[in-house]
Amino acid sequence: MAECTTEEQWRILEFYSGIGGMRYSLMRAGIHGQVVEAFEINDRANDVYEHNFGHRPFQGNIQSLSAAELDKYAAHAWLLSPPCQPYTRQGLQKDSADARASSFIRILELIPQMQHPPIMLFVENVVGFEISDTHKRMIAIFAKTCFVTQEYILSPLQFTIPYSRPRYFCLAKRKPLCFKNPYLNFQLLHRFTPLAALKDSTMMAGCPPEEVEEECYLSCQPIRNFLEAGSLMVFEQDCHDKEVKRSGDFFEKFAVPHSLIERWGSAMDVVYPCSKRCCCFTKSYFRYVKGTGSLLATYENLKDEAGKSNEICFMKDLGLRYFTPGEVASFHSFPSDFSFPEHITIRQRYALLGNSLSIAVVAPLLEYLFTDLLDVIEAQNSAVGGHAT
Repeated sequence: MAECTTEEQWRILEFYSGIGGMRYSLMRAGIHGQVVEAFEINDRANDVYEHNFGHRPFQGNIQSLSAAELDKYAAHAWLLSPPCQPYTRQGLQKDSADARASSFIRILELIPQMQHPPIMLFVENVVGFEISDTHKRMIAIFAKTCFVTQEYILSPLQFTIPYSRPRYFCLAKRKPLCFKNPYLNFQLLHRFTPLAALKDSTMMAGCPPEEVEEECYLSCQPIRNFLEAGSLMVFEQDCHDKEVKRSGDFFEKFAVPHSLIERWGSAMDVVYPCSKRCCCFTKSYFRYVKGTGSLLATYENLKDEAGKSNEICFMKDLGLRYFTPGEVASFHSFPSDFSFPEHITIRQRYALLGNSLSIAVVAPLLEYLFTDLLDVIEAQNSAVGGHAT
């Protein structure tokens, strides 16, 4: 067998590709490979994906795929971020009985039927998936097909990003492959311990999630680092009055109306440019203010009076606004050259971002998943007569 380059080795299928968070994570992790196909049913998400990568994902029903069709891709790795609605605390929690879970279960059930199944899988979902019936079925299929797993619940806060968004992750490798840290096999961890071994970090596993989050909060960057230029307000003092000014009028469309503050002020999560944590942005952000994500106080000098933040009159003086779609994308660690097509509306942008993933978390996990696999890949390809690359 002729020697292959690393770029030719990795063949990857990206299921539920959304707006490209998983693909950007591959790029950030420095994993050289080919996404031989992406699958996504959302038309607007595919517009964004195509806009940034020049490739439009397959938009058919993936439940119609057969084991033989998946074998044709000769993919080494599957990356999956299936719908989270069946497992969210706010949803109906119908679990595997939810129709939105069926495509993921169907894809997993094809693995035992394949002649050349993937040797690695990566699954991302909401916290709560780990106690679901779907999770039990996934683990049973992995055991049947000789996969070893390591599972994690991690938040961007653990990666210096001031964004509280814990998510579940499962990394799976098919024997004879093994993880760099096999002593973590079949465990659910709340710290990125495998990365600690790779990066000489002193972080350990085993701490309660709340302690992990509180400790990591101290090392997070300030929210200011994720804001668009010219987005903060300043007070200019003349001899008579205080006047609020802000550069440009782009941000006016994101201002929170006083009527909303009067109605929902007590339920709003207000953060400042110097803050080191903001709440998770849901797909309903900008449509609703309660429980959908933090709001930014654009006049940060008033933070010294933050004890008054539950007083409606005080909140009206904070210059509250929604974070822009570009800023939400920044919290998700999308690169600076990521953009939306012009026809995607502001509300659609928030909805698509709310369903996306955190690149700062996923990239190092993928780096860990793909570690030390080159020799095994070559051995496997030789055993089956070599896959097309």
